[in-house]
Amino acid sequence: MALNRIWVYAEAADGKIAPITLEILTKARELADTVEAVYGGDDADAIAAALGAHGATKVYATGDLQGSTPGVPVASAIAKQIADGNAPDLLLFGTTYEGRDVAARLSVALDKPVITNNTDIAVDGDAVVVTEPVFGGTKLVRTRFTTAGPNIALIRPKSFAAEESGGGAPEVVTIEVPDYGTAKVKNRHVEETSGPKLDEAEVVVSGGRGLGEAEKFQVIEDLAKALKGAPGASRAIVDAGWVPYSYQVGQTGKVVKPNVYIAAGISGATQHLVGMKGAKNIIAINKDAEAPIFSVADLGIVGDVHKVLPKLLEALQSR
Repeated sequence: MALNRIWVYAEAADGKIAPITLEILTKARELADTVEAVYGGDDADAIAAALGAHGATKVYATGDLQGSTPGVPVASAIAKQIADGNAPDLLLFGTTYEGRDVAARLSVALDKPVITNNTDIAVDGDAVVVTEPVFGGTKLVRTRFTTAGPNIALIRPKSFAAEESGGGAPEVVTIEVPDYGTAKVKNRHVEETSGPKLDEAEVVVSGGRGLGEAEKFQVIEDLAKALKGAPGASRAIVDAGWVPYSYQVGQTGKVVKPNVYIAAGISGATQHLVGMKGAKNIIAINKDAEAPIFSVADLGIVGDVHKVLPKLLEALQSR
């Protein structure tokens, strides 16, 4: 049984929609007869076509947030729509900083439960069932919403593949914002990067504690650049301060699903595997033949990363 309507919270920056939004829209099309989007900002027209191409038939936009962070105004705008009788069966958000902020405030405003960090969602009869990995991804918990809708669920990035539906540009409707809150955005800092983003790259090369010292991470950067990919890291070396948190792959970092994932000097703790085991092709390099990373690897190289990586880099650069 399909739901009647699902609202997907759309995130965007500089006119570009966040991949998580398109992933959720794709899944929502399987679950409901009608899929609509909610957006906090005054540039909804710039992203409407892409939202429509992925299944949204209408976009509810707040307009200018007057410098406020999105949590309060977007949650209050959605709550007002629901109070006025315009309520979907289900509200889906990405498990992102912004998504969690809006969803948490909306949960309080509606007095409805919210289930976060899900990797799957389904409709069973007339109930919504979500799936969440626990214990480092070793177990899956399925939870059924038993309260009347609208239900609120958050989806982890890379849980679904984004696919266009062929839909046209949706109608954009401006909705009332009863409360803008007191928190204001004073400044924005955009981290400078070169090459593809970690969670969008087709190739990811990650390094771990097996590299030995922070200076040795440079070969990871060089190999990623040679492969037109992105460098990543295990939690161990992020915690050690070798690389920024933005490099971290794993349960408490980014979830990646590239075509090729190279794990160099990474033992394969469950926390890390959760973030990369969905890659299409996994190559592991580790001198410990018993390292857990080999259990998920398509190709395993038992060897010293300080010998293997330079040879690989040399071969690539000579082509």
